[in-house]
Amino acid sequence: MTGPDQEERATLKYRLQGAGGEVGNWGHEYVRHVSGEIGREINEPDINMETRTALVTLSKEIVAYDMTHNTESEACDLLMEIECLDLLEQFVDASCYERVCLYLISCVPYVPEPEDKNLLKTALNLYYKFEVYPLALRCAVQLNDMELVQEVFSNCKDPAVQKQLAFILGRQQLFLELDEDQFPDAEELMEIMSNVHLNTNFQSLARELDIMEPKVPEDIYKSHLENVRPYGPTNVDSARQNLAASFVNGFVNCAFGNDKLLAENGNKWLYKNKEHGMMSATASLGLILLWDVDGGLTQIDKYLYSSEDYIKCGALLACGIVNSGVRNECDPALALLSDYVLHQSNNMRIGSIVGLGLAYAGSNREDVIELLLPVLSDSNSSLEVIGQTALALGMVAIASCHGEVTSTILQTMMDKSETELKDTHSRFLALGLALTYLGKQEEASPAIEALKVVGDPLGKMAATLVEVVAYAGTGDVLKIQKMLHLCSEHYEVSRDDNKKDKKEKQEADAKKLEAETGIAQQMVAVIGIALIAMAEELGAEMALRSYANLLRYGEPCIRRVVPLALAMLSASNPKLEIIDTLSKLSHDSDSEVAHNAIFAMGIVGSGTNNARLANMLRQLAQYYHKDANNLFMVRLAQGLVHLGKGTLTLSPYHSDRMLMSRVAVGGLLGVIVAFMDVNNLIIGKSHYLLYHLVSAIQPRMLVTFNEDLKPLPVPVRVGQAVDVVGQAGKPKTITGFQTHTTPVLLLTARELSWVQTSTLP
Repeated sequence: MTGPDQEERATLKYRLQGAGGEVGNWGHEYVRHVSGEIGREINEPDINMETRTALVTLSKEIVAYDMTHNTESEACDLLMEIECLDLLEQFVDASCYERVCLYLISCVPYVPEPEDKNLLKTALNLYYKFEVYPLALRCAVQLNDMELVQEVFSNCKDPAVQKQLAFILGRQQLFLELDEDQFPDAEELMEIMSNVHLNTNFQSLARELDIMEPKVPEDIYKSHLENVRPYGPTNVDSARQNLAASFVNGFVNCAFGNDKLLAENGNKWLYKNKEHGMMSATASLGLILLWDVDGGLTQIDKYLYSSEDYIKCGALLACGIVNSGVRNECDPALALLSDYVLHQSNNMRIGSIVGLGLAYAGSNREDVIELLLPVLSDSNSSLEVIGQTALALGMVAIASCHGEVTSTILQTMMDKSETELKDTHSRFLALGLALTYLGKQEEASPAIEALKVVGDPLGKMAATLVEVVAYAGTGDVLKIQKMLHLCSEHYEVSRDDNKKDKKEKQEADAKKLEAETGIAQQMVAVIGIALIAMAEELGAEMALRSYANLLRYGEPCIRRVVPLALAMLSASNPKLEIIDTLSKLSHDSDSEVAHNAIFAMGIVGSGTNNARLANMLRQLAQYYHKDANNLFMVRLAQGLVHLGKGTLTLSPYHSDRMLMSRVAVGGLLGVIVAFMDVNNLIIGKSHYLLYHLVSAIQPRMLVTFNEDLKPLPVPVRVGQAVDVVGQAGKPKTITGFQTHTTPVLLLTARELSWVQTSTLP
């Protein structure tokens, strides 16, 4: 638009001095121009109160005009600019509230705090005003405010909508205690929130798809398609490959309640594994019986009386896995596992503590926290037990800023010696602390300050981990820049030289400690970039470009964790460019890069049955047939790609990618932090850490019920989502669709398969 120098703001000046009249009489371009000048004028430091009041009054006229002329996004921008978003509600009517709320929610990842919460609260109030309770509940959950969640639920009076709200809370693993006087169906609603029906609904989907027949690992490996014909007998039993088969068997038959390895002759198979392998093999039974609390515990019970300690502690872990994400008023997991938390055997402690962490993840139960806290200060606890206890506490009290948990973990870190702080298990202390601040942003500042007292290398690494976890899923650009800056540093690890005198040796030790600290920080920073950027499409694309540069120019420690970061960025979403990058890294000369890349391929394709990935992994099995460790990773990845025979997902995002499951992020982080030292933990004796993935496992199904919660087949259109943010009118939100009848499986890719219900007959 032609006009005078913008600094003069002449259009606005003459508008304020003029006779007034309808602002829209001058046309749309004029209104847009005045809006821009108001934004610049109101932010001037020397503006007086009278001018400010005049600008707000003019802004109200412009907003009213925009709302009636399909430019709601410009009205929202103007009110955000003048910091008067609370005025929006009076201008929004039933014809435009959907577009306004969609625009406000889509802006959330791009604004700094506390503006992001302000946008969500405005959207929530608008949904409230028009009684769209399911979408209002999503906003309340995204705000992580349980009082608001309770308020939304209490204000909804329609019994059918209440049940829908209960399903949303159940998927997010949030639970509300309901008063029977206020809610006539309180018991039924609490059952839905407790996910009691999850196993039944999942199995009815499996029957509908005709995939109940259990599979064996060989059905996944398809070794007959491989060209490798090793010399000698081909059926040699290897403990490492039997362990891999146990994991694959658990992943593939996950939640189906039946398999062919353990169901027919469980003991025979378990004794084909060695020591810690027995533990993981027994725990895989928990995966197979996932969510089936009543029937599953009966089948696991017999292993609790085994004479072999490793089988016993695997059975304890299996009890916890079965209860994952399901609340039961009898609390079987707590009853069975509480006796072993302070057992004289550290292996028993690990089985029960990890089991409790999985069973009560996200529950914030005080009785579970009180049970676990004494383990941190117990003199008989090994560092591995202490690390897993901290992680279990972090999972139970996730995103709650629980004062007692954070202070106890901090105190434990301060009490440890320098040697203990360098131990690989100590990083789980840092992760447990970080998880209590998941998504809490500024509220994590006191903990970051307190960590300055903790010795290096753990202190600085923990501070970075707390910071990135606190901003998980926010898309905060400044934090990503800070992490990239950390990754750009170069650290020299000096080699020991016996000829050095005492002073030189001290200097060398100090430099070595500084290098170790920097390397630990860099590894966390790389994961942190994915953790912060995974919330929205644009940030994820930019993170991918950054990782390409880090792979080219980064330190070896950075290259090792880039595959894990890609897995976090794109869990259960096999994008072509990510698969290709991981495929190249899976042949890397650095064994840790190769291990992590192969496992990341499994996470990226988890539960998708992706044919391209399955073929790549078969070729890798051929390539690494003589390398036991890499072959172990390939088998794990193959099991994950076929997770639940293609019916389950590890993606932490759901509800149109609007909500992030905090428990799922915690579970994925538990495994990713373990893979930061893959040789000592996963390939060593701590492969049970893979079971933290259970917290992220969810069905990727759409099931429809009638008001009595009986399955109701409904025709739905499933296709490609279309971005309609800021578009006028009512554009189509779906393209390239096909019509199916529920239940249907939904892709959890970023190109979300949008489901649009057809008109019911």
